[in-house]
Amino acid sequence: MQLPEVRGTLTQNRPLDSLTWLRVGGPADVLFQPADADDLSDFLRALDAEVPVFAMGVGSNLIVRDGGVRGVVIRLGRGFNGIEIDGTTVKAGAAALDAHVARKAAEAGVDLTFLRTIPGSIGGAVRMNAGCYGSYTADVFQSAEVILRDGTRATLTADDLQFAYRSSALPEGAVLISATLKGPEGDPEALKSRMEQQLAKRDETQPTKDRTAGSTFRNPAGFSSTGRADDTHELKAWKVIDDAGMRGAKVGQAVMNEMHSNFLTNAGGASAKDLEDLGELVRKKVYATSGITLEWEIMRVGDHKLKNQE
Repeated sequence: MQLPEVRGTLTQNRPLDSLTWLRVGGPADVLFQPADADDLSDFLRALDAEVPVFAMGVGSNLIVRDGGVRGVVIRLGRGFNGIEIDGTTVKAGAAALDAHVARKAAEAGVDLTFLRTIPGSIGGAVRMNAGCYGSYTADVFQSAEVILRDGTRATLTADDLQFAYRSSALPEGAVLISATLKGPEGDPEALKSRMEQQLAKRDETQPTKDRTAGSTFRNPAGFSSTGRADDTHELKAWKVIDDAGMRGAKVGQAVMNEMHSNFLTNAGGASAKDLEDLGELVRKKVYATSGITLEWEIMRVGDHKLKNQE
């Protein structure tokens, strides 16, 4: 693969396991960490159009398969994590952590508190329309800056992204570099207190100290008839997993967490195959017991086998 010159860092055959929360996954053919938006734009413009590109965030909601990822994996870093606040409008770089954006916004009297307990970065939050406590990224989204696969920059609106439950229509090969959000006003102290309560509730009900990737499956409720995301529906993924008898189920060192059965967990030494196989077993059991087809919320990318094993 012919690689353009860059100001950032290019690493060939870079293992990705250390970059994901589940600590699994084979190597990327190439990992690119751009210095800034111009570096990324120039790189994509010069890169052979046939080379696939995958933008990864902080790896919080991701399984990289054991065979690794063909093409170029792009990971945004320090040059993409700025946060600017003007009134109730917050512009955040794609690499800015959701929790950090929520805290900074709260200090400025802007209510983006729902982001506080969402693992990951703003780029991932937009791509997956992340949400909790009945609020979603789509509810506060104004626009996003992206660099398209051909290196051109574009501004995308909510209409462009077609937000749906835990998904958006980000163009193939596009890399999201920043998002502009607009939240309601709030008292900074009240917002801080609310986030503290949210964190306490999360720590009581979720295995925050275990090696997980957040929620494994989407809640079966999906989108309501009004076209709005609705995760307050009483039918939760953990409930149908429990009903199928799969809380605590294991494949190798992959476990459906005993504390919260919708958290797929690497209990130590699990492979990506173990984790994905357990997830598929859960889906099969849930369908057999309830007729419900669970949909993955965790993104799974890459090949099952290394290139030299194919």
